[in-house]
Amino acid sequence: MKTYELFINGRFVPNGDREMFDVINPATEEVISRCPKATAEDVEAAVDAAYEAQKSWAKVPPIQRAQYLMELAQLVRDNHDLFAETNTQENGKMIAQSNDEASWLADYITYFAAQARHMMGEIIPSDRPNENILLYKMPIGVVAGIMPWNFPLFLIGRKVAPALIAGDTVVLKPSSDTPNGAYEFAKLVEKSSLPAGVINVITGPGGVVGDALTKNKKVSMVSMTGSTAAGRHIMRSAADNITKVSLELGGKAPVIIMDDCKLDETIEHVFNSRFINCGQACNCAERVYVQEGIYDQFIEKMTARIAAARYGDPHDDSVDMGPMINQNQVDHVDELVQSALAEGAKLAVGGHRASINGKGFFYEPTLLTDCRHGMRIMTEEIFGPVLPVTTFKTLDEAIEMANDCDYGLTSSIYTQNTDVMMRALNEIHFGETYVNREHFEAFQGFHAGVRQSGIGGDDGERGLDEFLETHVCYVDYDLHKQG
Repeated sequence: MKTYELFINGRFVPNGDREMFDVINPATEEVISRCPKATAEDVEAAVDAAYEAQKSWAKVPPIQRAQYLMELAQLVRDNHDLFAETNTQENGKMIAQSNDEASWLADYITYFAAQARHMMGEIIPSDRPNENILLYKMPIGVVAGIMPWNFPLFLIGRKVAPALIAGDTVVLKPSSDTPNGAYEFAKLVEKSSLPAGVINVITGPGGVVGDALTKNKKVSMVSMTGSTAAGRHIMRSAADNITKVSLELGGKAPVIIMDDCKLDETIEHVFNSRFINCGQACNCAERVYVQEGIYDQFIEKMTARIAAARYGDPHDDSVDMGPMINQNQVDHVDELVQSALAEGAKLAVGGHRASINGKGFFYEPTLLTDCRHGMRIMTEEIFGPVLPVTTFKTLDEAIEMANDCDYGLTSSIYTQNTDVMMRALNEIHFGETYVNREHFEAFQGFHAGVRQSGIGGDDGERGLDEFLETHVCYVDYDLHKQG
């Protein structure tokens, strides 16, 4: 069993008598590590270190910052197997998916290193003679990166890479369910030539560590990925200092399936969009609307597809799905399933808690049919391996139901009709819409939600802008005019 230490100002801080917490393998319920609970004083020390380091880091030319990022990316690649195994042990993710995520971390850092020469300002026409108006893109300062547990490796990249290339420094707070990957990353930071204090890693409960970060006046931005409830709390906490927040929150992604879709392909895309990472992804397909002409066919084929899916040991390549992250998530999912059945939905397959040899936080892959749009299962985020399905007659009806939602992150439509596709793209009010493909974003896109799915966004050049602020300079260059 590993024991980790806070990483502040380029070094690991001995735990001493600091309070610790256990990290549990969700597949076996075994304790796999112990991590420190940071105090408010620890948070202050980490922020102070980042604040002082940022003064000189901002003066490093972006292309040199890129060289540091490339060094980090190579260190991640050199330790790929360690990161993948760590991810599967603490998160329960299938090992194949953990291998992908370890690769994404390195690739994402590399992608943002390549942005070094793309942070461009503007020259704005002046109303006065002999004057230029210059708009600079400047580092924002210290960034508090607050991470969720569902993609604990990839989110390191999302919080760290754009911040560093922009000239910011970072205090990273991973979830208490999945802190190990972030601490293994901190070991690479310590080994690298990156200046001390540019990246700091601290752990502990959100009520202590998260609040201390968001209320600290030296933090210029809070970049948080997590639940909508947590996002609301962070906004309130950051409000006293008017600290910028960038929030990627919950989702309730609608899937509209028209009767002209390629049904077999659609089945596979929807299955993958729902059950990746045991349904624990903010962009997962959360509710499905099937046009009534193919509803029975869809249910028959999807029932067979889900019935064939297997859960089990995440190291076993023959299974489709590992465990959920913890018992609370299992309880939440089961409670939503039971409420749907009580409201009149039908259970096509699954619908029960599960275990392997009496251990693990497993839930059967589940299909609920004959749901109604207003049911809780269709309006509240499930975040688990459950697919609720209902039907519709017209595209207008489907779009209205899709938009009738507190969330607005991802969505999708399956059709061969260009007119229908374009109407959907123009009328579905979500941050992302996928057409005839699974839900999964690209590094160079812009992953952002509307309504209660967040503020700001991640990825691509627009995501980089989140970590920059503007400085407008009015320059009168007529040095020879008379006073």
